[in-house]
Amino acid sequence: MLHRGIIAEPGLQQQGAPLALGVIIPVLNEAENVRPLLAKLEQALGAVAWEAIFVDDDSRDGTGDIVRSLAREDPRVRIIQRVGRRGLSSAVIEGMLASAAPVLAVIDGDLQHDERLLPRLYDAVMAGADIAVASRYTGGGGVGDWSAGRHRASRLATRLAQTLTATPLSDPMSGFFAISRAAFDRALPRLSGGGFKILLDLVASSPHPLAIAELPYRFRARQAGASKLDSRVMLDYALLLIEKTLGRFVPIRLILFLAVGALGVLPNLATLGLLLGCGMRFAAAQTIAVIVAMSCNFALNNALTYRDRRLTGWRFVTGLVSYGLVCSVGAAANVGVGTLMSGAHERWWIAGIAGALVGAMWNFGASSLLTWRK
Repeated sequence: MLHRGIIAEPGLQQQGAPLALGVIIPVLNEAENVRPLLAKLEQALGAVAWEAIFVDDDSRDGTGDIVRSLAREDPRVRIIQRVGRRGLSSAVIEGMLASAAPVLAVIDGDLQHDERLLPRLYDAVMAGADIAVASRYTGGGGVGDWSAGRHRASRLATRLAQTLTATPLSDPMSGFFAISRAAFDRALPRLSGGGFKILLDLVASSPHPLAIAELPYRFRARQAGASKLDSRVMLDYALLLIEKTLGRFVPIRLILFLAVGALGVLPNLATLGLLLGCGMRFAAAQTIAVIVAMSCNFALNNALTYRDRRLTGWRFVTGLVSYGLVCSVGAAANVGVGTLMSGAHERWWIAGIAGALVGAMWNFGASSLLTWRK
């Protein structure tokens, strides 16, 4: 019998029946919700042979210890504890890869998803759908007690996804769905694995149109723990949209690197103007302005472009030095190529663009290998 009577014993479906459904539950600091969620899964799934795989991003509230204590008494419960990496999408991918089930479902660990819908999602996939989605925006669905602002933001994000990725989903931001193993395997090589919106990633990464079933559900209010929705989630969502559109032609990391480089003009000019206004000579002021712009670019690239390889502590300092040396070589290449083309009687602006492109590509490639190496 399980600790505290959460699950009396493995149900009849476990007596010789092959595994049918893998329920992937990404968690971060959800200690108070683990036992209630397992009890609800036991009640909802009935005769379906299921397993629950918790993917814990190294929670500090004892979530992992609670799951392990339950797993020792029920073989249907397993845990993957990740140290040094985070993200809902990558957690779901790892959980799916760890399951042998022919149908894979995803449900949040915060009890806001209605687990009673899981059997219907499973049945829809078994009936031929590649993916069955619990939707808040189809007939009968709802967002519960969301504020008007959050509701508007969600609908805007939904419309953006539908427009930019041609995704035929009423709720592409849903984190509650089931997918066939075959459909997951086909999308796997093209998944970005970044951010929090794994459903959109799966549908947009599939090499073939998916047969999609949508079932309505009403989003519940959180009972315990804290919401993970913040500005980083929205940023990751925007980056996912960019990757699934422009990223098909140009690597998303290069797009971000070049965008950060363009933004570096602002601190450069601001610093230069300030120092010149204080009476400093141009050469000295420009040197300081370049160093300030380079430092700003490094910080932005560290937080945005290479957020999955983010440098912290002492490594942030050594990374800044490394980035400065890389950019110094890039600046020399920029000047050299521009001068060479100018001497070959090319138009000045063509020479300038060519030099800038060579310098930027050097900075991107070298910093990827040296500053933010894996």
